[in-house]
Formats: sequence, C-alpha cells, structure tokens
Amino acid sequence: MDKHLLDILCCPVSKTPVRPLQTGELERLNQAIARGEVDTVAGARVEAALTAGLVTTDGRVVYRIEDDIPVMLPEEGIGTTQLREGL
Repeated sequence: MDKHLLDILCCPVSKTPVRPLQTGELERLNQAIARGEVDTVAGARVEAALTAGLVTTDGRVVYRIEDDIPVMLPEEGIGTTQLREGL
C-alpha cells in the first residue's frame, strides 16, 4: 500500500490512524472468521477470509483491503473485542 495513502487514512468514526495488519494478526483473524466467530460492526457475519487489512493503532477496529483498496466504511469495520484470542 502506498505510504502516502497510509499516512492520511484513519478510522472514519474515531479518527484513529491505521496501520497494516501483520501476518500473524491476519492469520488469527482469518482463523476466527473460518470458525464463524466474526461479525462486522453492523452485525453481519464475515464469511470470507481477508487477504489484507488495516487496523487502528489502538487495535480496536479492522478494515479489510479488497483489490488494494481499503474499505473504510464504518459499518464494514470488524471490532476486535469479539476475538477471544485477540489480534
């Protein structure tokens, strides 16, 4: 992801900056998705594994990246408090 874009992106709700998910974080999130344990902020079940994502620097919300485009819609965010293993 372009560093300049990453520098200006933030959570649309809290305005907290974001950073790319690390490999281990992405793996743990995808394992929870595979177990059917992950919902979006809007309450929709996350069915598909993420290939990449951004997480707020406070670690509270994950936003997926699709085709190298960050999906920064508030209702599409994934709250991390629902993850029993954390990120």
